[in-house]
Amino acid sequence: MDAQLGAGSLARLLTGWRDDGGTGASAQAALVTRVSSLLTDGRLAAGTRVPSERELAAALAIGRGTVAAAYEQLRDDGYLVRRRGSGTWTALPSATPAGSGGVVPAAFGGVTPTPAAAYTPFAPMGPVSGWSPGRDVIDLAHAAPWAPMEAVSEAAARALTELPVHLASTGYDVLGLPVLREAIAARLSAQGLRTSADEVMVTAGAQHAHALVARALVRPGDRVLMEQPTYPGAIDLARHVSARAVPVAMVEQDGVHGWDVEAVAAALRAATPAVGYLVPDHQNPTGAVMDAETRAAVVAAAARHGVPLVVDDCLREMWIDAPGPPPLGAWSTGGATPVITTGSLSKTVWGGLRIGWLRAPRTLLQRVAAVRASDDISTPVLEQLVAVGLLEKLDDLVADGRRVLAHRRDHLRAALARAVPEWRAPKPSGGFSLWVDLGAPRSSALVDAASRHGVLLAAGPRFATGGAFEQYLRLPYTLSTDALDDAVARLTRAWDSLGVGAAPSLTTVV
Repeated sequence: MDAQLGAGSLARLLTGWRDDGGTGASAQAALVTRVSSLLTDGRLAAGTRVPSERELAAALAIGRGTVAAAYEQLRDDGYLVRRRGSGTWTALPSATPAGSGGVVPAAFGGVTPTPAAAYTPFAPMGPVSGWSPGRDVIDLAHAAPWAPMEAVSEAAARALTELPVHLASTGYDVLGLPVLREAIAARLSAQGLRTSADEVMVTAGAQHAHALVARALVRPGDRVLMEQPTYPGAIDLARHVSARAVPVAMVEQDGVHGWDVEAVAAALRAATPAVGYLVPDHQNPTGAVMDAETRAAVVAAAARHGVPLVVDDCLREMWIDAPGPPPLGAWSTGGATPVITTGSLSKTVWGGLRIGWLRAPRTLLQRVAAVRASDDISTPVLEQLVAVGLLEKLDDLVADGRRVLAHRRDHLRAALARAVPEWRAPKPSGGFSLWVDLGAPRSSALVDAASRHGVLLAAGPRFATGGAFEQYLRLPYTLSTDALDDAVARLTRAWDSLGVGAAPSLTTVV
């Protein structure tokens, strides 16, 4: 992990730090408390190079000795490590070797966060610990849409009637059926990303598209820039190809998450990653939407440093309150640094419909096609024909989906406010889930307790590269309101069983 944070950026994250540590706390203690809190709740990513003592002291207008003493305490506690010749870097005690002396600050009640690797929330459905057989299990570990059965059935029936025309061919087309690629290109163009059919490859879902790009562009030991928190599949893929994640922490202000352009640019410059992975629309898990100015700045920074961007647009069309800006790729000038856009019907229609795509410049698409030729050769023809029929009515399908999601989102937030008022659940403008601040670092413990009440969850650390976000929990609102009410009731009992009680939140959310 090779991100870098300037003194100005860290000073902004530390705003109000003198109030930490309790009444009468020394400046050193308050600074230690704030930095450790930022790391534990993920606002400051582990594996980030921090400014020198002199630089930070100047930015905070305090004595260098205070910063030096705070840095020394943070090193003793396992939150900072010194690398000879390359400065001081952030870490998490739970991710440090045994015996490192790492502790959790008093602000977290002395509870040691569970490492991310200790929990795998996306395991296949099966027996749930302590849950009686025959009882319903509520799956909140996955955020997936419900299937519009009539529309999918009609598209499947139509596809079967059209299949005989294709049986005379081999059925192999590494790019996908021309009719489907044309439909995808037309939809992307209508959204503001001008696209031709020969810039589109049909894949078996968006995750397949990401894997193909990784095989084409990433080598073992390469760095991959990604947001923190981010989609767990991206973290797993980086590990699978033996790449090194470069996490760039998202910023939060008044309950709204966003991107720190300065931090992104610094990471691109310092780490020279092979690719950058971003989710600019209804970011998973925060729900954040990147504004137009930030999109332009991020694309410009990537172009300056020659870093291709992989843009996960799977949730782009699932806005609820208002549509976002044009796709991130619309700000690309089409130069040597590509912006690769991925999408999928698995999020807009049904998770079982494994049809996705990637949009990239023709030369890059040829590289990906060469990689794919030794893999799965092509996407199933019948599913592609189903996708063609669904794309024709996708506007109506997603409009219906937005209305249902809006109701379920608001219903879940209201139910949580009544049952666990100490939790804070910001209102996302779209997507499938809430990023809930529990007010205490008990996410993994709650996941374990909830399993005994028949609820599957994804703990906050699952969305991080280094064990942060123990204070957060992703809660999808894709289930029916009855199921959500049942889930909230069970979660409340599980939370009460932990004996946490109402705890002050370390972040300000609304």
